[in-house]
Amino acid sequence: MNYLLTSLFAVLLSCFPLIAQEDYFLSPQSKAYLYHTVRKSPILEQNIGRYIVYQGEEITLPNGEINYDSTEQKIINQPDLLMIYAHDISRSPKGLLAELANKMAIWELNKLLQSNRNNSLIKDGNATDYEKFEQLFLSKLPPQAKKEKRDEIVIVKRIEKFTNPTLTFKDKVAILDGFGSWTEIEKKQVIVAYNNAVNTFVSNRAQQIFTQLGGKADYFRNVLTAAGDGSTTSGLFEEREKDERGRWNKGLPKAVGLFPYEPYIGFKPDAKKKKPEILSNGSTIHNFEIAKEGKETNIHLDVWGYNSEKQTTVVIKREGKYYPLFGSSNTRFLSPDSAYGGGTTYYSLIHKLEQDIADLEDKISGRRGYDSRIKDLEGRKDDTNLEIEKKEKELNEIRYSTITTNHEKYKTDSKRKKRKKRQDEVVSAYNLLKDIEKKIRQLKLEKEQVLYKKSLLEKKVQEMYNAIGRKWVEYKEKDGYYLYEDSTTFNMLTQEFVFPPSKVEKEDKEYFDIRLLAMPMSHLSNNYDEVMLHINVTDATPLYTSNVQLQLNDLFEVDQYELKQDQLFTASDSIAVVEFFESLLDNKKDLNIIARGGGVGVKKNNRVVINYNPSELSNYPGDTQDERLAAKESSRFKDLRTTEVIIHIDRSIEMQVNSFTDPVQSNFKPENEDLLSTMNRNNLSGNQMLSTYRAYTTLKALKSELNVLAGKYLPRKEATKVIDRLNKAIDKSKITVGATSVKYKTFGK
Repeated sequence: MNYLLTSLFAVLLSCFPLIAQEDYFLSPQSKAYLYHTVRKSPILEQNIGRYIVYQGEEITLPNGEINYDSTEQKIINQPDLLMIYAHDISRSPKGLLAELANKMAIWELNKLLQSNRNNSLIKDGNATDYEKFEQLFLSKLPPQAKKEKRDEIVIVKRIEKFTNPTLTFKDKVAILDGFGSWTEIEKKQVIVAYNNAVNTFVSNRAQQIFTQLGGKADYFRNVLTAAGDGSTTSGLFEEREKDERGRWNKGLPKAVGLFPYEPYIGFKPDAKKKKPEILSNGSTIHNFEIAKEGKETNIHLDVWGYNSEKQTTVVIKREGKYYPLFGSSNTRFLSPDSAYGGGTTYYSLIHKLEQDIADLEDKISGRRGYDSRIKDLEGRKDDTNLEIEKKEKELNEIRYSTITTNHEKYKTDSKRKKRKKRQDEVVSAYNLLKDIEKKIRQLKLEKEQVLYKKSLLEKKVQEMYNAIGRKWVEYKEKDGYYLYEDSTTFNMLTQEFVFPPSKVEKEDKEYFDIRLLAMPMSHLSNNYDEVMLHINVTDATPLYTSNVQLQLNDLFEVDQYELKQDQLFTASDSIAVVEFFESLLDNKKDLNIIARGGGVGVKKNNRVVINYNPSELSNYPGDTQDERLAAKESSRFKDLRTTEVIIHIDRSIEMQVNSFTDPVQSNFKPENEDLLSTMNRNNLSGNQMLSTYRAYTTLKALKSELNVLAGKYLPRKEATKVIDRLNKAIDKSKITVGATSVKYKTFGK
């Protein structure tokens, strides 16, 4: 763990004990599993790991690595050894919170199913939760899969075997095939019912854990999905790792067996007996809503099963726009860059199919293709028909020729030899014609077969293009951050794909699809590789991951710009402040100071923004002083008198200070001649100038307070670097107001 943060925790634990007070919402076993999961997942460790602090002695393996299994047991026995800073975790990317919550929910479901298989539900305290899962399963089952027992409806015993997550998709189909009287539709309904039970249970529990971890979302969708032929997913494989004595322990479960394959009724292409049966789809598609009310749509994708030789492919589609994402050859990470992964790609399969189509087209219309050969034979056929007509005419002339004797005409066979020769020639020509026509029929039949094969390949290519798109939305990339031309973004480090706030009217709903594509074993194969994907979609307020988000209301007296409070930060902001200091020590991160005197504000999507067409009032509404005072303190006006401080750390550091007023006219005029001149020259209102001064005062207070906190939290050397960099940036900053800006230093003159 970073030295600075370690030091911070020591300070906080001694100075601010309330911050270290965690929410005890997890059982000791769940806390231990959360610790293990975060530590073993690079993406979670990088983004959340610092907020989960194990304070006990770490047990290591012979190779020096941490023995997570033994550490888990220690946490179970002594839960207080693990501190979970839920307040700070809540600022993490929502998708990562959802990923952690999803993994914990799957783990809990696995434990639940294990208890049922071991007949220990009551002993393990899982009876109530299993009953919930069973009811979800039961509610979607066809009548044939249920029976009455002791005045209640229960699942048929053999169908209960479905709750074993180590079963492959084909194992489940084999169980169903044992019901000889069932139709394929009824068998499919059982698989769909189980899939629904798993997804609903995991989604509900994941949302609970997500909320307990501090996540906030009005729209929360959590989906597990799998694509492929379902032959090799054998469920909950266990990691193995040796303990400090060299013994093998079980690690985290790889719960791929709980990812549902989507069934359909079809025919196996290579089956000897053509009969309908339950098969699994080589691709899946799920539909989601676009967030409203000025919120972003936050999509998190977490690949579970992947093949290093075949590139995992996920496609997001919205209103005809395609955003494909491709898997790496050695990690579960996705990227818009198709060259990122390597191995067999979806497009390489398309190109092979297109090459096969081109080869078939050459067989048809090429130089020695079917069309050319048939045309040649048709020509020979015409020539042969002409030859036959000619020979038959000659034969008739010979056959009916006469000789004259004593002025009388007699028929004669005097040209018998000649006639015999012509007859043989006619027969030979007819035989040749027959052979030509046979060859033409054969070539046309072969051509039809090639055309049919070509049409199947063209259909397959079209389906593949429909899935992945022919034209993708363009993007620019910097340091793993992808910005699309329509302002959509993808962050490779967090695997978060974000649609910006929708411009569509609030009442109208917008949708988008996420498609998971399994790779065929080859471009001509109907057998697919297998891939599992966790999808989470939430709504999100823009900049919700900002380390510092201060919404300071009514900080100033009427027409004044001096702060009424001594401190802007509270103890709960301490970790975020030190993270800000950490980032300032990284000279590779640019520091941008943005300050705005917004003038009259307006509420939009639960946030105050600049009102570009304000209608200023001469006074607060009301006939009496009390009524006007009540109006002033009402949310209509008070909410607009806001100053916000935002510190956002990503690939760069951004500090924002924005100040707004309510729409009541201000008589404020600056004493500074330069600023008064700026006000008059740019026709700025009193409210605009007042909010500019307030932004300056807030920025000045931030500078002073952060200087003090840097000296408090950091060693002298690091504190000096942080203070110097921060002060220089603030001193060089400008405060924007209207169409102009004012230098920070101008206010100090």
